[in-house]
Amino acid sequence: MNIKLTVIGKTEENHLIQAIEVYLKRLKHYVNYEIIVLADIKGAKNLSPAEIKEKEAELLLKQISKYDKNILFDEKGSQFTSVEFSDYLQKQMNQGIKNLNFIVGGAYGFSPKVYQAVKEKISISKMTFSHQMIRLLITEQIYRAYTILNHEPYHKE
Repeated sequence: MNIKLTVIGKTEENHLIQAIEVYLKRLKHYVNYEIIVLADIKGAKNLSPAEIKEKEAELLLKQISKYDKNILFDEKGSQFTSVEFSDYLQKQMNQGIKNLNFIVGGAYGFSPKVYQAVKEKISISKMTFSHQMIRLLITEQIYRAYTILNHEPYHKE
């Protein structure tokens, strides 16, 4: 299975970049995983949140393929423990899903167009995290899930 994490805007904090790179290296042993970074919206300071979401939707919708299983990371999505998330990934593999595309919206979330295109949602937490930090959290959880599936000692219960 191939996993993509599609995000808006590059990660700017060096400590987050370094931490993400640690998990990217570790994940190479388990799965093809890549982070697709879409450009920030130009002139966003002069746009309303609704306008920003619409412009981001144009970028995101180009990344959504009917051949992929697409999932939004959204605060109203299903919540999993780490073990449940590893079970979720295992089910995707068992169903023969070849490409899994996790999508993170910008600071204002998703436009209705994106919600129409992608029905499935997962929530990392009821708390709000910066869209830069969430990339690290998701990447670490995917790594954790694979260590759980492979019965490796990374995850403690």
